[in-house]
Amino acid sequence: MSPHTPPPETAAPEAAGPAGPARKLVVLVLGLAAVVVAMLGAFALPAVHSGPHSIPVGVTGPAQAVSAVTEALSGDEWAVTAYDDERTLKSAVEDRDVMGGIALSPGHVTAFAATAGGAQSTAALTGVAHALAAQQSAEVTVTDLAPFPADDPKGAGFAAAALPMVFGGMFPAVLLTRLFPGHAGLRLRLLGGLAFALVAGFAVTAFLQFATGSIDGGHLLSGLGMSLGMAALVLTLLGLEAVLGMPGFGLGAAVVMLLGNPLSGLASGPHWLPDGWAAFGQLLPPGASGSLLRANAFFDGTGAGTPALVLGCWAVFGIALMLVSDRLGRKAAAAESEPRSLPRPA
Repeated sequence: MSPHTPPPETAAPEAAGPAGPARKLVVLVLGLAAVVVAMLGAFALPAVHSGPHSIPVGVTGPAQAVSAVTEALSGDEWAVTAYDDERTLKSAVEDRDVMGGIALSPGHVTAFAATAGGAQSTAALTGVAHALAAQQSAEVTVTDLAPFPADDPKGAGFAAAALPMVFGGMFPAVLLTRLFPGHAGLRLRLLGGLAFALVAGFAVTAFLQFATGSIDGGHLLSGLGMSLGMAALVLTLLGLEAVLGMPGFGLGAAVVMLLGNPLSGLASGPHWLPDGWAAFGQLLPPGASGSLLRANAFFDGTGAGTPALVLGCWAVFGIALMLVSDRLGRKAAAAESEPRSLPRPA
């Protein structure tokens, strides 16, 4: 070997040194670009494909007129049910069996709406009612059986609650993980998550009801529902972090942000999203939280059972993950505390 030839062990790092940071930079750039595309797809695709999808609507009136309307509304946009009279139709709207209804009579068309159940669906239904009236040269009456409050008639505050609910579940999970790390802080993280969910749930409900006037209904019922939604988010993220570390938290946060938020249907109602996406969105915490708040705030709790069950399952799932992490931590601590036998002398 020549005295000017560098040793083999020093030549390899010099050749590989620049490649290491360059490879990391390429992976970082491509990964961030993929995240941006995924966010664009998650938010843009539901918006592009949004519209009426199997909106349940009721119709009542003379048999011939009901048949004509049912045939005219056949397709993927509407799911029509015939009712015997206006009273039964109104009850169906109030009980959320249908999103709205049309009552036909000679010279008159009445649309029964439930704007708080979905503003876009209501607008589409009233448009159909006006079109029918124009064909018959009849008068139109629109009766809103479940409107938004007078202080927020368009439901802007209610629709804007989706993103704060998502971040309201992510931020406390991050802070609790940082402040009380490891197995020693696991119980404090659980207690803190439950306490935050209870306090934040009632605080958000109070703001929407008394500050912006965006919701009605009993404050206690709406507050408990909102707290359950917050608990589902916080406990799930805490549980994923406890078992899988920060990658688990990142996975949960990505699902909630990229899928749960755009598919929640909070602003439009689930019937304005494609069927499969709408159903999936209602199984995630943001969608279930929005549906539970809608049911409690505008329909006296009607339809609250399913979203409450979904949120309860998420909360239990998060607690179960934390219990698993606690058990694994105890086993690891016990193994470390066991005295190790000294090797026998030869």
